Amino acid sequence: MGSKHTDNTSSGGAVAVNDPAKIRNVVLVGPSGSGKTTLIEALLTACGVLTRAGSVTEGTTVCDHDPAAVRQQRSVGLAIAPVVHQDVKINLVDTPGYADFVGELRAGLRAADAALFVVSAAEGIDTMTTAVWQECAAVGMPRAVVIARLDHHRADFGTELAACQQAFGSGVLPLYLPVPGSDGTALIGLITERIMDYRDGHPPTVRRSDAELAELITEHRNALIEGIIAESEDETLMDRYLGGEEISQDVLIADLEKAVANGTFHPVIPVCSATGLGLAEILDGMVRAFPSPLEHPLPTVADPVGGRTLHLTTDPNGPLAAEVVRTSVDSYVGRVSLVRVFSGTLRPERSVHVSGHGMSDRGHDDHDHDERAAHVYSPLGATLREVPYCVAGDLCALTKLGSAETGDTISNPDNPLLMSPWLMPEPLLPVAVVARTRSDEDTLARNLARLVAGDPTLRLERNAETRQLVLWCMGEAHADVVLARLRAGGAEVDTEEVRVALRETFTSSAKGHGRHVKQSGGHGQYAVCDIEVEPLPRGTGFEFVDKIVGGAIPHQFVPSVEKGVRAQLAKGLNGTHPVVDVRVTLRDGKAHSVDSSDAAFQTAGALALKEAAGNGRTCLLEPMDEVTIRLPDEHLGGVLGDLSGRRARVLGTEADSTPGWTVVRAEVPAIELLRYAVELRSLASGTATFSRHFARYDPLPEALAARI
Repeated sequence: MGSKHTDNTSSGGAVAVNDPAKIRNVVLVGPSGSGKTTLIEALLTACGVLTRAGSVTEGTTVCDHDPAAVRQQRSVGLAIAPVVHQDVKINLVDTPGYADFVGELRAGLRAADAALFVVSAAEGIDTMTTAVWQECAAVGMPRAVVIARLDHHRADFGTELAACQQAFGSGVLPLYLPVPGSDGTALIGLITERIMDYRDGHPPTVRRSDAELAELITEHRNALIEGIIAESEDETLMDRYLGGEEISQDVLIADLEKAVANGTFHPVIPVCSATGLGLAEILDGMVRAFPSPLEHPLPTVADPVGGRTLHLTTDPNGPLAAEVVRTSVDSYVGRVSLVRVFSGTLRPERSVHVSGHGMSDRGHDDHDHDERAAHVYSPLGATLREVPYCVAGDLCALTKLGSAETGDTISNPDNPLLMSPWLMPEPLLPVAVVARTRSDEDTLARNLARLVAGDPTLRLERNAETRQLVLWCMGEAHADVVLARLRAGGAEVDTEEVRVALRETFTSSAKGHGRHVKQSGGHGQYAVCDIEVEPLPRGTGFEFVDKIVGGAIPHQFVPSVEKGVRAQLAKGLNGTHPVVDVRVTLRDGKAHSVDSSDAAFQTAGALALKEAAGNGRTCLLEPMDEVTIRLPDEHLGGVLGDLSGRRARVLGTEADSTPGWTVVRAEVPAIELLRYAVELRSLASGTATFSRHFARYDPLPEALAARI
């Protein structure tokens, strides 16, 4: 880094590294269309891994893929591409740029030790990329910025640089500048004041800068030097610089690399994948300035047996602690688990322990299994190349771990460990699916198990009340991918309108008489009861009061009446919606010394409740959710107006900790939120986020109740 150009003598990356200090794990982050994947392909080509974009020259391809399917997976999934530069293995982690696939992005952040933010010189920055930058800043992850696609006819490096500085804040300064008018073929190194000319290909021709560029270079070079010195650990450096002393390039580069590794300085590098501009500079920067796994703190690791928290280090000889960061299922090799090894060494033909926290609300149960890791692979996209081991700090792929799911911990069977999970976003778009035929039901169940294992952002709900299978997704694009994968697995599925589980209650007092008398030879059935039903305040639940006097109903049968009433309340008055918030008082009844029984009084209690419903008034209740929305101020009016149309009650608004943003809290009927994840994104141009949780049940308006 710092304009010291180095020839790239790299190999393909299918190597097993012994020393974690010789590894760099770098996640590429950026909006869809910013050029992340194209940049990775260009880096692979520059390093000799690909002879041309998309052509693998090393290793064995275990499975052939349809190119369209590969492109789709590339755009919505996580992919790893290793290269070797200056004897350092760099694992490039490609992440999707769509907001719906933020779960894959979070997995990429978990697997990496530094982030390369890729933005297009022609497109700009989206809010998700800005939010991820803030996440990285919160944990001190080192970051650099690449402004790509300089050959685009609308490319404007200066405008995009200003946008990056506004979105990402202080410490974002260019280390290089594209030569004006060069169309992505020449680069100015601001520290050395040299021009790297890529017109004749790679490596570039290096020459002194032109006189007409002196003013441009001086302006940006002075800002760069001041930014580097401000982050320097040498407190005398600023005084010496302000005193007119010329600071040596070696000192500036050393301080620059330290500041980048510390996460306090973020160099901007212009890149053109088509011409090769900036590729060597990126590789040099990742090797020299990005931290190795030895410098990155490990996630919290617990000993579930002893209940202790362990403080592991990135030691190849330490206890095995690895994590599954992505799970996919290939039609040829089965389940493929992408793994980050944090401690110890993964070797083939060894038993491993697979354990998961489980997320029961998303269809994941806690699990612990011992399995055999037959082979260890170095992944290059969908290509798997076998390696003899994978040490702490490195990334690899394991196949056929039948129980492994994304987020699971892999450890030694003799010393099982459990790693703290990373933060997963909450899916908020429900999609109800139904198997088209009975023969599709088994296939659907198998495919759902695979999907849930590989996608922790997908929540599976089997709603007993509405009798629907509901998939909670991140958005429409996520839902489309989920449905496509279900169908690709052989399950013919249809979608249907999502139904919201309602409740029913009494709005007035009513009396009911239940009589269940039957005689058919031998012991008959005899039970009579009289009840009174009264409404209770919302959320109170159910109360049962026994006011039998004189033993009209024997004591042992009073609980039978209550049981029958409870069962009918749960089923609903007409077998539809459960009844809540009522008090049922048992006032009188009759029994027979021979024919009365528990079952008879249960039936009488249910009949009495039904009659009371016919004698009184009832209403339907709908679930109300408390919603918290975070959005930019310019969209506040539109969102508030939309909430009004959704029968919402706004509880209040308050300024967010980020200037120019507001937090809105409101109570909204759940029926009105079925498509809100999509509609809010449209209302606020993709900038707003929201969360929801159940608040209570409120009466459903009569017009809607009549329609239902």
